Amino acid sequence: MTIAKHVRGVDDLGKDGILEILELSDHFLEVSNRRIPKVPALRGKTVASLFFEDSTRTRLSFEKAAKRLSADVMSFSVSSSSVKKGESLRDTVETISSMGVEAIVVRHKSVGVPWMLPQWTDASIINAGDGSHEHPTQALADCYTITQQLGNIAGKRIVIVGDIKHSRVARSNIKAFNMLGASVALVAPPTLLPPSIENWPVDTISDLDAAIKEADVLYLLRMQLERQEESLVPSLREYSNFYGLTLERSHMLQKSSIIMHPGPMNRGVEISGDVPDLQNALITNQVENGVIVRMAVLYHLLGSGVALAGFNQEADEDG
Repeated sequence: MTIAKHVRGVDDLGKDGILEILELSDHFLEVSNRRIPKVPALRGKTVASLFFEDSTRTRLSFEKAAKRLSADVMSFSVSSSSVKKGESLRDTVETISSMGVEAIVVRHKSVGVPWMLPQWTDASIINAGDGSHEHPTQALADCYTITQQLGNIAGKRIVIVGDIKHSRVARSNIKAFNMLGASVALVAPPTLLPPSIENWPVDTISDLDAAIKEADVLYLLRMQLERQEESLVPSLREYSNFYGLTLERSHMLQKSSIIMHPGPMNRGVEISGDVPDLQNALITNQVENGVIVRMAVLYHLLGSGVALAGFNQEADEDG
């Protein structure tokens, strides 16, 4: 097994790495179901959380994952940091690195920042979202959720609906889903598609109702108004009429099909208020699996030499 140094994008792992993370996630699912969901796998390691953009789910998920592995967690808040005084990204990273950290989890509004950081630190870099570029650990959590529910991803039809243009989740998911053998279709108004997708391994479909009927997975994205510099749809009401998942539309899905959304949801826009409560809506499962998969990612990067067989109940309770 080749162990990656970083998880900045899906390509850092490749197909074999993704499959390794999914296999590890099964082990950490068992750990998370214990009375004391903690193991000493990363005891003595430090994980720094470096978020330059607001985040709730991803940040808390990483911090919980690190603590369940007994790692020390160093949280960095931009609002109370020297960044507000003009400190550069390089200075910030070098300062944190000098305190002794093995991994840095970074989210930044600028595309490519996770690829810059290895110039200034020997720590492993995990991308928690860079602009509209990638969000690899969300893709891993989504792959794990799909395999839990459907058995595998190969051969499945995955339909991604919404603001593709501004979605880092969509970009990472398209890569990961294709690596694992899925067929991916995009449904969005032309203004919410990237300007050049000719080389993307996807189909584009204009009719949501037609796409729903063939979907094994219907993956909804929120309208990212904070990233839009101009109005790209006539109105949110019109967008919802054509591209929103209503309860009526959900009945078009096959009985075995599932509904997913990375959050946060804009209820009444891309998804009706009652749809997340449906039995085949796995939105809360995605959140739960986010912790498990991020445990697997941290262990994959930092847990070399710590055997999974050592995660026994006695070590669990002692840790």
